[in-house]
Amino acid sequence: MIFRTPLEGIEHPEMEADVVIVGGGPAGMSCALRLSQLIDEHNAAHPDSALSKENIYVLEKGREIGMHSLSGALLDPRSMNELLPGWENEAPIESPVTSDSLYYMTRTAAFKAPITPPPMQDHGNYVISLNRFTKWLGGKVEEAGITVFSGFAGSELLYDGDRVAGVRTDDKGVDKNNQPKGNFEPGYDLKSKVTVLAEGPRGSLTKQLIARFDLLKDRNPQTFGVGVKELWELPEGRIKPGQVIYTMGWPLTTAEYGGAWIYGGKDNTVSLGFVTGLDYPDPRTDPQHVLQSFKQHPMVAKLLEGGKLVRYGAKTMPYGGWWSLPPLGGDGWMIVGDSAGFLNSQRLKGVHLAIKSGMLAAETAFAALIGGDSSAKALGEFQKKVDSSWIKQELYPVRNFHQGFEHGFLAGMLNTGLLMATGGHGLMNRYAGHPGHTRMLQLWDIMGHGGNREALTGPAKGDGKLTFDKLTDLYHSGTRHEEDQPAHLVVMDTDLCVTRCTKEYGNPCQFFCPANVYEMAEVEGGGKRLHLNPSNCVHCKTCDIMDPYQIINWVPPEGGGGPNYDGM
Repeated sequence: MIFRTPLEGIEHPEMEADVVIVGGGPAGMSCALRLSQLIDEHNAAHPDSALSKENIYVLEKGREIGMHSLSGALLDPRSMNELLPGWENEAPIESPVTSDSLYYMTRTAAFKAPITPPPMQDHGNYVISLNRFTKWLGGKVEEAGITVFSGFAGSELLYDGDRVAGVRTDDKGVDKNNQPKGNFEPGYDLKSKVTVLAEGPRGSLTKQLIARFDLLKDRNPQTFGVGVKELWELPEGRIKPGQVIYTMGWPLTTAEYGGAWIYGGKDNTVSLGFVTGLDYPDPRTDPQHVLQSFKQHPMVAKLLEGGKLVRYGAKTMPYGGWWSLPPLGGDGWMIVGDSAGFLNSQRLKGVHLAIKSGMLAAETAFAALIGGDSSAKALGEFQKKVDSSWIKQELYPVRNFHQGFEHGFLAGMLNTGLLMATGGHGLMNRYAGHPGHTRMLQLWDIMGHGGNREALTGPAKGDGKLTFDKLTDLYHSGTRHEEDQPAHLVVMDTDLCVTRCTKEYGNPCQFFCPANVYEMAEVEGGGKRLHLNPSNCVHCKTCDIMDPYQIINWVPPEGGGGPNYDGM
């Protein structure tokens, strides 16, 4: 596996740590907060053997806590009720869910399901801004005495033999040619007893760890979807706070998996977006275009008429389910949240699972600190905690859900009914899975594949009022990077882009990226070359997941760069 070339001859200052949590999203913050609670309880009961919080650190690559946090989002309160009883009296909630419904869409019509399917019934849940919620949760962590380093990305894992011994943070002040600038600061080597990876989907350090120890051996490969979201302000009374709408069908065909959400928030805002499964057959599929087409449906266009786009963003989510989870704990390490794959794709919810996994990892880390043992045996207890928790109770019955859609929408719906009737077993206890990029067909094969796809293929043009092109949407993401830095999108063989990919797949990176990072630029004398716009990147990692040759490696840019999902 190839990563960005490190600077040679640079000494990195060292810091000793008890626990380092990489990632300041819901999983990482809940891990830190639960660990703080356990230390407080221990110190109150055992003042003669008190533990310190001074050497517990959270690394967050965003400039501010919550800056890179994006979701629909609906919060199942189960884990928060355990972590912070009474949390709903002070957390930034948009609205309790007041109604839920499901529609099947054709190009011009919308058919409402007479009964909302049980997995999509949301009474008791809350519409939230994940950005604001994470920021609030991070404030709780800091109030508890845990240090959060915002603007610091984890660039590589440190090892002592086969033991994870900590994390190196990113070097700052490095130019495009990988040379130190005048403001250069080397990253820190945080030598930790326990390292918790909470990086979100397709985490770069998690990816390193999985590759080094072949952690997905005997597992199903992880599969993903990408959610493209817009936040709108609407005329007063257009949508009720807490109103929840799900859709299936158009603009996708029966060959793709996905659907939309519409959530009513407070102050006449609406969160809407479309999730496209990253296992589609047509390489020209453009998830941002899918959302723009969805908004042109008469029902949706009427809802948005007279409104104003406020924010835009995109995020991938792990769909693989129970059989795709890697081992969760090893010698010096644990993996939590979306990095591990804790998401219920049938319910379209993962925040509550991320929080619970963080809590269980905290309990495991606390026991390791008390016992002075962070070996594979000690941290392997995290796996046992998950297996005996309600996480497994929720995920195991839907263990074969997404795999059932590998042969299209109709087969997937039939499989869903079979799974519900058999407690998740279906035709066999474990359905096989395949990496999403392997489902992509080459251009000459897709031409005879059937289906009318003009609403989801190629870039959207946009009218500037209801629909938007990628660059206009990107402007509303608040994305900002230091321009003079090494590209954080490492393409391992750019010749392949023009010698094979153009002919075989039509350079799908131009389409699957929701931020216009990849362009095929004309060159003098004829032909094209790959041109990167890394400063556009919204950190969704779709490129790392969906490139058909798997030659794109996403690594963290200089800490502090990226989107600003304020209010998202």
